[in-house]
Amino acid sequence: MESVSGVCLDDTNRPLTLLQIKAQFKVTYTSTEICALKGSTVDINCIYRYPHTENDRVTRVVRTLWFTNNDDEPMDLRLDSDYTGRVEYHTWIDGYRTHCRLRISDLRESDSAVYKFRFITNQPGGRYTGEPGVFLIVTDLQVKVIRSSIHQSSIRAELKCHTLCRLAGRPSYVWYRNGEQKRFSSSYTDYIYSEDSYYCAVRGRERFRSPSVLYVNMMIPSVLVSPSGEIVEGSSVTLTCSSDSNPAATYTWYKEIQTLRQGSEGSYNFTSISSEDTGTYHCQSENQLGQINSSSVPIDVQYGPRIPSVSVSPSGEIVEGSSLNLTCSTDANPAANYTWYKKNETSPKIYCKSTKYSKP
Repeated sequence: MESVSGVCLDDTNRPLTLLQIKAQFKVTYTSTEICALKGSTVDINCIYRYPHTENDRVTRVVRTLWFTNNDDEPMDLRLDSDYTGRVEYHTWIDGYRTHCRLRISDLRESDSAVYKFRFITNQPGGRYTGEPGVFLIVTDLQVKVIRSSIHQSSIRAELKCHTLCRLAGRPSYVWYRNGEQKRFSSSYTDYIYSEDSYYCAVRGRERFRSPSVLYVNMMIPSVLVSPSGEIVEGSSVTLTCSSDSNPAATYTWYKEIQTLRQGSEGSYNFTSISSEDTGTYHCQSENQLGQINSSSVPIDVQYGPRIPSVSVSPSGEIVEGSSLNLTCSTDANPAANYTWYKKNETSPKIYCKSTKYSKP
């Protein structure tokens, strides 16, 4: 480290003590966090200093580099294949300060990292890395739906130009509908029809627009039953929610008011349907623009008769000559027909659709 000391006299010849000044190894970054747009160019700036002499030797900087990893021997970005042709180093002296700059062009989302500057001198152990570095976040523009309401043939929606981080300088945004410039603002509210497309860009940097054009569509879904026709207990049945929507919708299935399942798949499967699955079903499709329900579809599962039971009326003692009712009860879909037999007799007593057998 270099130092300066000595004694000077003031106007009355009294001695003045000079403060000892020592130069230090130091790197100061202009910013510790930078948010930049995908595809644009960013500058990461710093200032560094070092002692003019040390160990009776004039200090010279023999190498500078920028890197992102924390290894003992970090890789110079100029040698990193991920940055080939996209990085530039700049250094210049302004008075007693030495400036350093890393410029990265054609930014990619994978460039998001902490960047550090290191300089190496001719002194023993004379290498210094600036901490904590600069955190670069690379983001693209996305159209985000803040709120919406569905009308008969359109959707009234508020759209916002969204980034993962806050861009420097309070940028303003420009909105385009079907390729035509419409408004300068961070948000845009309009009645949106299925044929419309929207995207946004940063004003003054219009070529860095939102990468995906938002085609807005939200049609009433319908439920298809496969196979069609009679549904027999134990068979495999698939319900399909058919919905034309963009952005892609997620689906929620309901039996009456009970929620069954939610997800990106538009189908609901019964591998072996049972009588308990009988009921009305509908689906709900939802995306950033809103949600909309299908009409209900009845599912009528047909099954054979369960084990029947017989009841006697009146109960208790049965007197000869009195009236007697026998009632056969079973569960079946469609409704069962009944045949009555007397024990140890093979011929039926009666064949009917009624559940009762009366003997006067």
